[in-house]
This record gives sequence, C-alpha cells and structure tokens, in this order.
Amino acid sequence: QVQLVESGGGLVQVGGSLTLSCRSTGPGSVFSTDRMGWYRQRPGKQRELVATITYGVDGTYADSVKGRFTIVRGDNVDSVYLRMNSLTQEDTGVYYCNLWSPGRGLDLWGRGTQVTVSS
Repeated sequence: QVQLVESGGGLVQVGGSLTLSCRSTGPGSVFSTDRMGWYRQRPGKQRELVATITYGVDGTYADSVKGRFTIVRGDNVDSVYLRMNSLTQEDTGVYYCNLWSPGRGLDLWGRGTQVTVSS
C-alpha cells in the first residue's frame, strides 16, 4: 500500500514563504494519471481543498490561495510540492497530502504537517 509522507511545515511570519513536500513510500505504484493534492484544516474549520494536480495538467486551486500558492508534481510523478508565498494568518493549519485514484479505489492521506503563520 502506498503511503504519503509530508514535510516542510513550520512557523513563518506573515508575508513569508514555505514549501511543502509530499512523497510516496512503501510498496505499490503512483501513476501519472493519479491526482495528487493538498488539503488543509484550519483551526475550528473543516478540511478544505487547497490545490490538486494531475501530471502534465495545470493545477487547480482554491480561490483563497490563487496567485499565492503553486502546486508542482515531481518528474517521477510520485511526489507533489506546494510552494506557498505571501502567507497570512488565515493560512495557519494542518496541511495534508492526498492521492486520489478512483479507478484503483485509492483515496490516501498523509498524516499532515503543521503550518503556523505568525504576525
């Protein structure tokens, strides 16, 4: 079973930048047609979509992060990155990596990485 491991979270000041990474590990394969993405859960709120991408296709973004965040799929297709610029305190939360492959019955989640934006 493929497992997802996130890294790159941390504490950053308002206006700063962070890059989150997600890599797949363990047996199994990640295909270029699998959709990978990032979701987040902000304090007191439900988990929400941040950005998703399928290899070779432009990413899609939540309106709240358009123009500030960029999602990139690794060339080896088993990794995904989220470059976050111009961070605000509203971006504080736990960020989760997701792999979705309905044809293979996969909807996998990483354990999450904390992002805290301070003033």
